[in-house]
Amino acid sequence: MSDIAIRVEGLGKVYQLGALKTNHDTLRDALTAAVRTSSSRVRKFLRREATPKGQTLWALKNVNFDVRHGEAIAIIGQNGAGKSTLLKILSRITDPSTGFADIYGRVGSLLEVGTGFHPELTGRENIYLNGNILGMRKAEVTRKFDDIVEFAELGKFIDTPVKHYSSGMYVRLAFAVAAHMEPDILLVDEVLAVGDAAFQKKCLGKMNDVAEQGRTVVFVSHNMATIANLCPRSILLKEGSIVQSGPTATIIDSYLKSISALANTSLAQRADRQGLGQIVAESITLHDDLGDQVEYPRSGQDLIIRVAYKSQTAKVFKNCKASVLIKREGRSFIHLSTELVDTRPLELQGSGFLDFIVPELPLSEGSYLLHVYLESNGEMQDWIMDAAEMNVVDGDFYGTGRNYPSPLWRGSTVLVKYRWCLRDRNGNAKFNCLSASSDI
Repeated sequence: MSDIAIRVEGLGKVYQLGALKTNHDTLRDALTAAVRTSSSRVRKFLRREATPKGQTLWALKNVNFDVRHGEAIAIIGQNGAGKSTLLKILSRITDPSTGFADIYGRVGSLLEVGTGFHPELTGRENIYLNGNILGMRKAEVTRKFDDIVEFAELGKFIDTPVKHYSSGMYVRLAFAVAAHMEPDILLVDEVLAVGDAAFQKKCLGKMNDVAEQGRTVVFVSHNMATIANLCPRSILLKEGSIVQSGPTATIIDSYLKSISALANTSLAQRADRQGLGQIVAESITLHDDLGDQVEYPRSGQDLIIRVAYKSQTAKVFKNCKASVLIKREGRSFIHLSTELVDTRPLELQGSGFLDFIVPELPLSEGSYLLHVYLESNGEMQDWIMDAAEMNVVDGDFYGTGRNYPSPLWRGSTVLVKYRWCLRDRNGNAKFNCLSASSDI
């Protein structure tokens, strides 16, 4: 038997902008195609060339790679790089425009919340439906049923129609089904970010188990720490093409450098932004508590993150929301949003500034990325990932007269104010306990 689980050659996907979706992108055809995954070796699509007319967008261009049986590999790239398109082609949800992908084995996919679930059916019925789609007999599904329900932690909701499930419940059940149906190849997109931290950890453990059992895992995520823990090898995509492939540590380093360069690009030149664009972010600058612009904010000092906005029309934008997300190596640390701390309606018009004021910046030394988002009446106006880079330097966060951290504590990111107390075995305060009996 060949050692190859996935072979991709000359793979490309082109979309005709403004065109209606073709039949192979419908749920019916996706489910029909998914049934074909039960064969031990499947030539996924015929080699063919596309000749679309009019304005086109190549989501993937001449992609070539192999994945071995038992290998866990990550697909890394910025939004719009083609990661999700690649997984949809591997999952038979959409056809390629050029090239082919050979799949050697049965595929289990977890790409979008609820993909493959029928909303009117219960969790129990959807488990059997998905098992049937994967080519399993009812007896096989029954044998795994209890393990799936236990893993998903949905015992009392298993006979509830999934249309009533929250996004987190969808993810738990979808992952449990995909991982327990013993697929030869497991494809997982960023969807795991919806679950809570404890469930994400359990999913990563399960994916490790799948790989150790000689099965293949293809994983897409923006969380570099997760990728580093799960995948020894990674592929870096940019604008639909593979720019680098190799050891994950090397690929992550290249990716973070490219993100840093992108974040230092003027927002006016950013073509990767999303939204209607009627009102947009023009710039992001950092300021101290006096309003003076700073290049390197310091831990423990007040910080103002200033988003300059500009309307492209004269109208008043009602029910607006704005947010800034602070991330590092794909992990979110601080979410600043106008709606979280004030429920009054926000109206924006013309141009101005949105200041997000962070008292005593609780971040240790390091490079962080800022994502900015603007919304009006429930419609996304502007969304720019990696809109700016923020380089924090150590400061006297704890007011002790010395900076934090010492070399021993490097790696800590979020700083919090706290106290400590020394007590004897009887619970009596001895030192630093802010009580009458303490020595401070």
